Amino acid sequence: MSLSEEDSAEMYYYRYENAEVNCCYKYLMFSYNVIFWLAGVALIAAGLWAWSEKGILMDLTQVTRMHGFDPVWLVLVVGGLTFTLGFAGCVGALRENICLLKFFSGVIGCIFTLELVVVVLAFVFQGQLREWIKSLFLANIRAYRDDIDLQNLIDSLQKMNNCCGAEGPNDWDLNVYFSCNDTHLSRERCGVPFSCCIQDPADTVVNTQCGYDTRNRPMREWGEHIYLKGCVIAMEEWLPGNIITVTIVFAVISVLQMVGMSLSRKLISDIERANFAFLAG
Repeated sequence: MSLSEEDSAEMYYYRYENAEVNCCYKYLMFSYNVIFWLAGVALIAAGLWAWSEKGILMDLTQVTRMHGFDPVWLVLVVGGLTFTLGFAGCVGALRENICLLKFFSGVIGCIFTLELVVVVLAFVFQGQLREWIKSLFLANIRAYRDDIDLQNLIDSLQKMNNCCGAEGPNDWDLNVYFSCNDTHLSRERCGVPFSCCIQDPADTVVNTQCGYDTRNRPMREWGEHIYLKGCVIAMEEWLPGNIITVTIVFAVISVLQMVGMSLSRKLISDIERANFAFLAG
């Protein structure tokens, strides 16, 4: 065997043993991110469909005229972030692109850190958090009829927690349709949404007019027809009884994030080692 053939064989052996990118990590990283990429596509599609149903895509200036929180915004932001991270992870793994993998790992690390900071701040500043949630709820009560998605969100929250308003039924005075103000003649005047009503389990059809004129009755009779507890208080009572569920959900999300960071860091390490061996060879 000639000297050049020996050098070639030696170089091939060196790169194979020490510079090969682990295919297991590579395709595990790809599979991990395909799921998130598809989830991001689904969320973006759902958000755009919801906006098209409300006619916002035909007139984007409606976005600036919204007075309350539009849940579609949250769907689109989460979908966009998930899509971007999934795309970066997929392409970075397949193309062995260190920049995309570092971007993926860095953003996941920032999100994980932000989650921890939010949990700590929520625990330390419980009073301020409660006031912020109350203010947010009251602001969206005012905009209850302005957006169908916001309306469905508030109704779902009140039905699931058996509550009405932020601190009680009288919070619905802030909404122009349910206000007891004598200056308007809305049929819903001095009432509450149907989601505040105590439903009879035997009823197969939801009575959407059950809250009409409820607050025109003597206050001692309200409890027979609607929930008196505010939703802020109801959520405060819900958390201690479901702390295990909340902890499990947070733990699962944290583990998934750490798995993603570990896979990306391992893949980056393999690629850098392979590049170094190639240059050294």
